[in-house]
Amino acid sequence: MIDHVSIPVSDLARAIRFYKNVLVVLGHEQLVTREQTVGFGKRYPEFWLNLRENAAPYAADSGAHVALRARDAATVETFHETALAHGAACDGPPGPREATNPGYYAAFIRDPDGNRIEAVTFVEGNS
Repeated sequence: MIDHVSIPVSDLARAIRFYKNVLVVLGHEQLVTREQTVGFGKRYPEFWLNLRENAAPYAADSGAHVALRARDAATVETFHETALAHGAACDGPPGPREATNPGYYAAFIRDPDGNRIEAVTFVEGNS
């Protein structure tokens, strides 16, 4: 249903460095580079960074976030660990979210601009 998403970043070079390290864990790579935007994906750009130099960081209670599918629980954990090692803040450690959906396993981070990014998978037998 959703073809792609984009998030605002205040420093494109910093965001590229961050997301190159973090998204590779999920199998995404930098596919498109333009002056004020960069697209990451597996086969085509699905996740875009758009330079917004004067954008204020997202408030912790904004509710806006992007969820990216991970292969398995170990990948969710690696995503979270890698993001924290590259400057993200934890916004929910890896673990089951049974109240959301049986088999739902996720981790949440805040990138350097405050964007809430989630890595999610579904344990065997659930989808």
